[in-house]
Amino acid sequence: MRAKRFFRQLGIALWLCHVGVFQVRPVSGETPPKKDDRGDEFLRDYTTGPDSFPNVLLPYREQTLPPVRLENSPRLHDLIRDGKLELSLSDALALALENNLDIAVQRYVIPYAKTDVLRTRAGQAARGFPGALVPGGLTAGAIGAGVSAASTAGGLGSAGGITGGGGAVNIGPSGNFDPAITFGFSWDRVSSPLNTLQVAGVPTVTTYATSFSGSYTQLLPTGTSYFIGLNGLRQSSTQEFLRFNPAVISRLAIGFNQPLLNGFGLLPNERFVLVARNNQRVSEDVFRLQVIATVVNVQNIYWDMAAFQDNVRVAKQSLEVAEKLLRDNQVRAEVGTMASLDVVSAESEVAARRRDLIVAETNLQLQEAALKNILSKKGDSALESAHIVTADPLPPVKDGDIPDLETALAAAYESRPDLRTARTNVENQEIALRFTGNSLKPNLAIFGMYAGSGLQGNNSRDLAGAPESLSDTFSGKFPEYAGGMSLTIPLRNRSAQADDLRAQLERNQLHVSLQRSRNQVALEVRQAAIGLIQGKAQVEAAHQAVVLAQQTLEGEQQRLDAGVSTSYQLILRERDLFAAQLAELQAKASYAKALVEMHRSMGTTLEQSGIQFPDALSGTVTHMPVPGTNPPGKKEGR
Repeated sequence: MRAKRFFRQLGIALWLCHVGVFQVRPVSGETPPKKDDRGDEFLRDYTTGPDSFPNVLLPYREQTLPPVRLENSPRLHDLIRDGKLELSLSDALALALENNLDIAVQRYVIPYAKTDVLRTRAGQAARGFPGALVPGGLTAGAIGAGVSAASTAGGLGSAGGITGGGGAVNIGPSGNFDPAITFGFSWDRVSSPLNTLQVAGVPTVTTYATSFSGSYTQLLPTGTSYFIGLNGLRQSSTQEFLRFNPAVISRLAIGFNQPLLNGFGLLPNERFVLVARNNQRVSEDVFRLQVIATVVNVQNIYWDMAAFQDNVRVAKQSLEVAEKLLRDNQVRAEVGTMASLDVVSAESEVAARRRDLIVAETNLQLQEAALKNILSKKGDSALESAHIVTADPLPPVKDGDIPDLETALAAAYESRPDLRTARTNVENQEIALRFTGNSLKPNLAIFGMYAGSGLQGNNSRDLAGAPESLSDTFSGKFPEYAGGMSLTIPLRNRSAQADDLRAQLERNQLHVSLQRSRNQVALEVRQAAIGLIQGKAQVEAAHQAVVLAQQTLEGEQQRLDAGVSTSYQLILRERDLFAAQLAELQAKASYAKALVEMHRSMGTTLEQSGIQFPDALSGTVTHMPVPGTNPPGKKEGR
């Protein structure tokens, strides 16, 4: 009965360990991630792994992911009407979030980071991902290792032998954060010739042995490791002078190991978990950087397209004016009031205007191809044949567009994803430095073990077997108690010193790199602000130039009608107006792109564009982007 009760209690304890009672605890300040009801593979929680209850086989099955989506979103074809793809800037941004392949590739860094958290919770090293720092000092002394080890005090001890006795005992660290159950079974038959008859009573001994072993091991975040082991052996032999034949030997051992210096505490054992958690934030910032880069690219191309469309319109108007002048000159030449050379000059001007129109249309086609590539996953006949028409005009100049420099710098220091990543890298290196500092200490550990043995079998008086042997084992009839300490002092300790010095140097280098990044951010903000001021002045000056060129052209036309000017002079004024109009369009486009750069330098691109981060991550837009949500220098919470 005592054996049955022990087995029942042991089974309950092992089940509790398996389902997570003794699992690695959450890092301080960590809140369980919320599950998203959309079930997208990029919004799933990969940090916990499959639940082992009630389906205990689930952790040993492969988790399936949805197939890769390489089709364009329905929104793209819904916007194509009558061979035209009419796009507002909001539509263009929504299409980029749903279809852009650069964003699609970078989405994977976030689930990568989550799988690293899952891996480190098991006690293994983080694998990292592009853009994330996993300090080399975290694996000091065992490159690529996790925090696990393997050492148990198994076997049958001296039970079943011909003499008893003890000896030196050393129980090292064992297990991993994920507990492990190990089973073993074997059968053996051995025939051995003997050189004496005094011990066995026969010249040849044949032995049959059936053995079983089972163990449970786990490492706790404090560095404490423990094991529970149960071993059994049934042995029969042709020897004559055995006490039991067959004999059943069993042994239960429970032990622990606790480091007191090197490896003591939470940080040395949870260092990979801490870094993986930090790198989860890094993964969001790495992805955010890619989304910002794509949004900036889309906005710049969109404003270039808007300007090129206006260029085509202006070129057509200029061509119409040149053609009208040619017709008028031809009429004047026919009635003899104008020389034929003026007709030739007008024809030359028409040819030049046609050339300008072709150049403008070619530039528009190039920008259209670039925008289609950014807004689609793959081309198709409907998309290739559609012509993009921008629906939003170039933004007007407003005094509120230019932010206060100090406000802009403060926003940039807080919001720039690259700065946040640099700060997190410093945090990770500090964790590595604390670990290498702990690794300088000698290895001092205490350990303890209790074991119980049992020996039963058949003899001339009784018939006994495994139940009786296990009863002896669990009742403590033949106990073993062991305890002690182990101390390892590495003389000179040069390897640990080198690792710690390297960690300090890397920490200092990261601080310098962080300051360099801050300086670069400040420079970019100042340059963007200067660009806005300059762009505003250029737009105002270019507009004034157009007004004056138009007035000059009208005056020259009146002089020509009055016969006090020449056709050539009118052509020159037309060229001046055309150049002024193109310069104004270029100035407006440059100003629009300067606004885009201002928000990029401040790290407020997504907020200013009204882009929801979950929409960007899932690739499904549920809230349409609304450009101009926040003026420069003002941002919503992250």
